[in-house]
Amino acid sequence: MTAVEAPGFCAEGAEDAPAEGSTEALICSAFAYTDQTNGGLDVFYLLFAAAMVFFMQAGFAMLCAGSVRQKNVKNIMLKNILDACGGALGFWSVGYAFAYGGADGSKKGFIGNTNFFLSGMTSGGDLIGFFFQFAFAATAATIVAGTVAERCKFEAYLCYSLMLTGFVYPVVVYSVWGASGFLTAFNSDPAFGCGMHDFAGSGVVHMTGGITALIAAKILGPRIGRFYDADGNELPEPHDFPPHSVALQVLGTFILWVGWYGFNPGSTLSISPAGYADVCALA
Repeated sequence: MTAVEAPGFCAEGAEDAPAEGSTEALICSAFAYTDQTNGGLDVFYLLFAAAMVFFMQAGFAMLCAGSVRQKNVKNIMLKNILDACGGALGFWSVGYAFAYGGADGSKKGFIGNTNFFLSGMTSGGDLIGFFFQFAFAATAATIVAGTVAERCKFEAYLCYSLMLTGFVYPVVVYSVWGASGFLTAFNSDPAFGCGMHDFAGSGVVHMTGGITALIAAKILGPRIGRFYDADGNELPEPHDFPPHSVALQVLGTFILWVGWYGFNPGSTLSISPAGYADVCALA
């Protein structure tokens, strides 16, 4: 279906603006109402998708809690809460600004420089866009939680969560999804003539979280008692740490599964334009 644009006389400040009560004025009102309805529909759609993505935090928490030993459940649950709370502070204060602030498709840059603390963002579309992007940032941060389970101090994890959502992840986002990024496809001079296309964050979100988790695992090493005893002596055989609750593991898996129904379709960022519903259904 081809989108129908409003006639020129409906433009704000048009010289041939229609008289009040005329047929042309009614046409303009109909177009304005349709635009407002579509805008509200897009905001609600993104709110629903962002809530689904954020609900994945519960899935990660249940999966991690079921996979660790019972004595460490409280610790891993607090770390998952830190991802949501600490990550929210980091992304709200500077992360979103670094990721999307001041993007210009005619220039190239390293990092954003406007919209710190969401300054200048007042419309529903801007605010719901922040919430959706924050849910993505929190997902990238939570990927690491399971990797460092039972081997990372609480204070260190808080610093990591703030750093990832406030700087590391936003730099990757700016490079790929920002109009001024050096890898983006949305610049007038895209990298390699086409730029990098990442529809739902397989590289931006998951690869960033995965590489961070790999680095963390390398730095921290195995859990004490897994391959070496408390004195650093190698054990004759690796010691198994069986999960304490298969039920929580399965529950977390299904919650994450449900969350994907917001993660991928929501990456269209809207639903009202012609053809977007088909893309959402395919995603």
